Amino acid sequence: MIRLVPTTPLTPQRDPWEPLFNATPPAYKLTSVEFTVTNMCNLRCEHCAVGDTLMLRDDEILPMELILKRLDEAEDLLTISITGGEPMYSEQTVKKTILPLLQYATRRGLRTQINSNVSLPFSRYELLLPFLDVMHISWNWSNEEEFHNIVYAKAKQKVSIKQAGMLFQTMMDNARKLSDAGVFVSAESMINIRTHDKLDVLHRQIREMGCQRHEVHPMYPSDFARDMEVLSLDQVRAAIHHLLDVRDENMWMLFGTLPFFACSPSEVDRELILRLREAKNVTVRNDPDGRNRLNINVFTGECIVTDFGDVEPLGNIRHDSLSDMFARWQAHPINQTISCHCPAAKCAGPNLLVANAYYPETNFRERRALI
Repeated sequence: MIRLVPTTPLTPQRDPWEPLFNATPPAYKLTSVEFTVTNMCNLRCEHCAVGDTLMLRDDEILPMELILKRLDEAEDLLTISITGGEPMYSEQTVKKTILPLLQYATRRGLRTQINSNVSLPFSRYELLLPFLDVMHISWNWSNEEEFHNIVYAKAKQKVSIKQAGMLFQTMMDNARKLSDAGVFVSAESMINIRTHDKLDVLHRQIREMGCQRHEVHPMYPSDFARDMEVLSLDQVRAAIHHLLDVRDENMWMLFGTLPFFACSPSEVDRELILRLREAKNVTVRNDPDGRNRLNINVFTGECIVTDFGDVEPLGNIRHDSLSDMFARWQAHPINQTISCHCPAAKCAGPNLLVANAYYPETNFRERRALI
């Protein structure tokens, strides 16, 4: 198989999904576009960020010519990401939506990522292998029983632990096969009430699956997860310290949407920030959503700031350019409440979920880095 993706490797020093990559705030650039390509999924995970929007069938997508025309207009574009639902759920979605987007990205030299649970037949992934940089998967379960309890928490049908166990094994096998095929497999674990005391186990499993990167993100109350217990900052901090104690230093570890900042008056927060900075093969990615990335719904054409569900659509690709919609968000009153940047700390501040969960009364634009 011939791989057609760019040959420059993705490394801790070169992460094109990072908002500060090739950009100097406040002049953020629209360098990343994410596509919602399906509202269907074979799982109903309790922590799902889009669980309430999942459906049993999809509508027709907009003409691909229109979608690609809007991408052509985004001159600073570096990456595209594909999400859902489960993007690989329908073979038709793979062939008619995902493949043309990845082929376009390859022609243009863009980096590509698919967010998938990798639980479907491997033949569905093989068609995309020449054009795919990163396969982003979730890994929040250390055994078959945990997997069953988490991924079918919101399912209407009964699923046995044996059935769940077969899917659990398929996911591990597919991750290994994708990695063996040259795809950069990045496994994300959430820090929540179920995982915070077993991140070391998840890390070991992720390494054994051949993944090149372990991503770690605290869970914030949203959609299906809105009723799950939110960890205290002390619990999140302790979980990260423990993981740093036991991790494989040869694996890239990427932390994202952390609720800890260099401007914090808390000494323990600043100690953690320093440890993250000094750790080998560890990066802390600023959240792309609303900084360098927008999300396009291929069915409606609506464009949103991905994780901020209570912010109305910024426009529609039927009649708006991506640059106009991106500018609309930059000027948005909600964005103004969280839009801060500290060059000294290379920090773009909290996103809206982080601010609302832990810092509802804090004005980050008035704070300055203390380390």
